[in-house]
Amino acid sequence: MASPARTVDFLESHDPATGEVIARFELTPPAALAGMVVRAREAQAAWARLAPRDRALALGRLRDVIYQRRGEIADVASRETGKPRIEATFADVNVALDTATYYSSPRRVARMLRPEHVPHHSLTVKLKRGQLRYEPYGVIAIISPWNYPIAVPLGQIIPALIAGNAVVLKPSELTPWCGALIGELCQNAGLPDGLVQVVQGAGAVGAALVEAEGIAKVIFTGSAATGRRVAESCARRLVPSVLELGGKDAMIVLADADLEIASSGAVWGGFTNCGQACLSVERIYVERAVSEKFIEMCVTKTRKLRLGPGSDANTDVGPMISPQQVERVERQVKDAVARGARVLVGGHRGALGGNYFEPTVVVDVNHSMELMREETFGPVIAICPVDSAQEAVQLANNSVFGLGASVWTRDVRRGREIAAQLNAGAVMVNDAISAFGICEAPHGGRGASGWGRTHARLGLLEMLQVKYVDVEGLPRLHRPWWFGYSAELADAADRFLQFLYAPGLKERLMRARGALRLLFRGNRV
Repeated sequence: MASPARTVDFLESHDPATGEVIARFELTPPAALAGMVVRAREAQAAWARLAPRDRALALGRLRDVIYQRRGEIADVASRETGKPRIEATFADVNVALDTATYYSSPRRVARMLRPEHVPHHSLTVKLKRGQLRYEPYGVIAIISPWNYPIAVPLGQIIPALIAGNAVVLKPSELTPWCGALIGELCQNAGLPDGLVQVVQGAGAVGAALVEAEGIAKVIFTGSAATGRRVAESCARRLVPSVLELGGKDAMIVLADADLEIASSGAVWGGFTNCGQACLSVERIYVERAVSEKFIEMCVTKTRKLRLGPGSDANTDVGPMISPQQVERVERQVKDAVARGARVLVGGHRGALGGNYFEPTVVVDVNHSMELMREETFGPVIAICPVDSAQEAVQLANNSVFGLGASVWTRDVRRGREIAAQLNAGAVMVNDAISAFGICEAPHGGRGASGWGRTHARLGLLEMLQVKYVDVEGLPRLHRPWWFGYSAELADAADRFLQFLYAPGLKERLMRARGALRLLFRGNRV
């Protein structure tokens, strides 16, 4: 008797500019995850035995494949997210290529992963030889977002692989095509079967992946609400996690700033990717002496932006990803206006309809407004004049989020001083957002922006477990603190402490004899 045909469910990918279906992908049944993790563990065991140099060379092949298919990758990322193709090229393809290049250097990788000598300051353990060793977790689950569907997952997959791990990737259900493309790239690069696997689905699949037996760590990028659920699930199972949960990034413009550059930075920082970046400039605090001029320049530059589909080479700002995101932005703007804010440009759905929302500049804002408290994740910048840099810092820090920030000034020393006062994971002086694309710069935040880091050495260490190895220099010496306790030993122990820690050199030397008695005592067990 023939077995019944398996029912296959599909996930549709939509073009945000038109709403049309552009691709369909088979949904991953949650029940299939157990087998996928087993395959990943088998592939990882062999992969981890390779020398770091060999893993780096394999990732060099991945870099070459990304380069060869760079045009196709940019097309898919632009089509599926709606962002202008040039933004897909710079922010997705370029960042992915740079990451692969960084970690495919055998010399750099060998240096980053080699064991480290641990010097000991205490005389009690001076003859021991300590060493830190870095070992892979095993299988890491990576749950990635839709806004940078190539750069974010590959920026996490690549260091996970170089560390010796296997990866199960769940891309956003809004960008399944980009997720499937990442799987193809890894396969084309000749990475071992099962080492990088892609699962397709929405929240239920992501939740099942987090709970899957054999997942050793979870790297999640997304909303704070979903991040809390991921953290709770990981905590129940004592599985470590890295959470990047978005931000409400502040931009501080001092009176001595180059307003031409600062205003262009504000407009790009607020509207790139239609404002759908965790590091987007959302709140701007500008010193009152230059606020009118700065606002005027931002408005003038915003009016020049061309709204349209990402496929049009002349488009500056594309559509938002979904109607739900448009409604969120619209709600925040309406709430701000109801509380006294003024919209100087934009503020409405775009004339093209669908998921388009006009680039928007809002003034007369305050922290009673949702627009100044909650992540907007859309094409809106809110500008608030302040009387001083100190007031700007206070308002910038008045947020549950702490991902990124920027300071704009001609005085670099003052910029660094203000940066040191801001509660953020990264602060840029006279630039915004682009720190995300620097391989040596760790990415992550504090507070509601999550915990842990990706990118750079700190991000690589998130993919590794640290082991301390200690080798005794005098293996035949009976340790003075081992059994055989007595009153004499107690007295000798105190003399030993005096020898080590007494405030004066003379007193320490007077106790040296007692210290030696402790080292070579009898009555041992």
